[in-house]
Amino acid sequence: MMKLGSKIHDLGKALMTPISVIAAAGIFLGLAAALQNPAVTGESFAQIKSLQLIIGFIRQVSGALFANLPLFFAVATAMGLANAEKATAAFAAVIGFVGLHVGVNYSLLVQNITPETITIAKLTAKGMTESDAMIYAAEFTKTLGIFTYNMSVLGGVLVGLITMWLHNRFYTIVLPTAIAFFGGRRLVPIVTILVLPIVGVLMSLIWPTVAQGIQWIGELIGRTGEMGTFIYATSERLLIPTGLHHIINETVRFTPIGGVTTVDNQTIVGALNIFNASLSDPGAISDSVTQQATRFLAQGKIPVMMFGLPAAALAMYHCARPEHKGRVKALMLAGALASFTTGITEPLEFCFIFVSPLLYVMHAVLTGLSFVLMQMLHVMIGNVQGGAIDFLIFGVLGGAKTHWWYSLFLGIIYAPLYYFSFRWVILRMQIKTPGREDENDADERAAPAQGNEKTKNIIVGLGGEGNISQVDCCFTRLRVKVKDMAQVQDDTLLKTGAMGVKRVTENDVHVIYGPQVEQVANLVKAQLSGIA
Repeated sequence: MMKLGSKIHDLGKALMTPISVIAAAGIFLGLAAALQNPAVTGESFAQIKSLQLIIGFIRQVSGALFANLPLFFAVATAMGLANAEKATAAFAAVIGFVGLHVGVNYSLLVQNITPETITIAKLTAKGMTESDAMIYAAEFTKTLGIFTYNMSVLGGVLVGLITMWLHNRFYTIVLPTAIAFFGGRRLVPIVTILVLPIVGVLMSLIWPTVAQGIQWIGELIGRTGEMGTFIYATSERLLIPTGLHHIINETVRFTPIGGVTTVDNQTIVGALNIFNASLSDPGAISDSVTQQATRFLAQGKIPVMMFGLPAAALAMYHCARPEHKGRVKALMLAGALASFTTGITEPLEFCFIFVSPLLYVMHAVLTGLSFVLMQMLHVMIGNVQGGAIDFLIFGVLGGAKTHWWYSLFLGIIYAPLYYFSFRWVILRMQIKTPGREDENDADERAAPAQGNEKTKNIIVGLGGEGNISQVDCCFTRLRVKVKDMAQVQDDTLLKTGAMGVKRVTENDVHVIYGPQVEQVANLVKAQLSGIA
């Protein structure tokens, strides 16, 4: 069970690579859409042909990235979970992805299911109603030019997981001398192209049942309306300490649970895909459909990330002991700016998540309530982060139809609500938020080690070089695999400037450093390899 938990956490980490690309591509797409909207830039700007050609090019590139997300997820999953020779795993995942869909395509061909046989006209001629024919036809798509089932990123993740297993099993195999050239890492792509087409044939037989199950869950969330939104948003915040929130996010962003619509006979699956399609082709998707998709996206985060959490940071600063306010001010200011501008909240959240379950649950519930209120007010702001960048690009520049002003109104309410709630709970229950720790602990953390000394202390805190198996990071966390969790020293890690330490499995520990974590990870890796 612990091994399974470790693999799930590794999967969440692997998915961060395409997620970062998605966030950046979404911003470019949103800017391009705003600049091509005469209501935003004016008619004269829209008539400058050279500029509009450049902007159109940006939209085409961004749109192409979103169109190939399943392939990106396949590569990221295999590469992120491979034990070694990660480049080989990534290459094999591309081959496996093509092989899977070729297998599906061949099976469909045998069943006489082709693009010609699933047209609305052909299906209605067989007795289907037009609506049923549209739903059935939406189950299929073209992926890399191959006619196949529309498995979206789930198909990509499946390919990545199978490729990872094959890679870890075969990349060290030594073949007899006569065929030794094909052994080791060269064997992995060969085995992959043998296995994945067969998996594709099997998937073509079971996918309709899987798709019906996913569709049922999506319809259930749709029927529950605001309650479904509340459960999703609250659960997503509650999963933050485990790192599993990435998985629930990708489920609503890229599967039918987040919504399904059709544009030009092409099925668009998932909340984020629907929103980006509305940016790429204005008018192709109705505002009501887009609003149903964006209820899972950035709009519900904006009042919390831009107003609520910075106000909570101010409350924690005011509650700190006078002698520690200088140190706490720097910590709170950095966390508040990250939350306000980019929607990266973990540096602040880990200041109270572990010391006060009450503050943690209250924060999760208020986030869920924010999502519900944005849905009820028909706000239509997409993308994934929820900071000022998303608010300006997808809200303000998106025009009046986004109803962006409601985010500000709710934010003005959320700021004092968070401030006074946090201040009251911290003081009433004597919560040891930063600057309120025991005197000895506070003195130890007052002056974190710098530079090379800091890196050495991180390694010591993780149990020493011999205890560290693997070092990686995501947006804010240093993710480390250790051999013996008992050797990890929380106090030593906290002295290096960490905001929290989370043991997620018996061999996986997350150390929260905030947005600068990639630099920390690189320094630790360099130290371990003897470069530093």
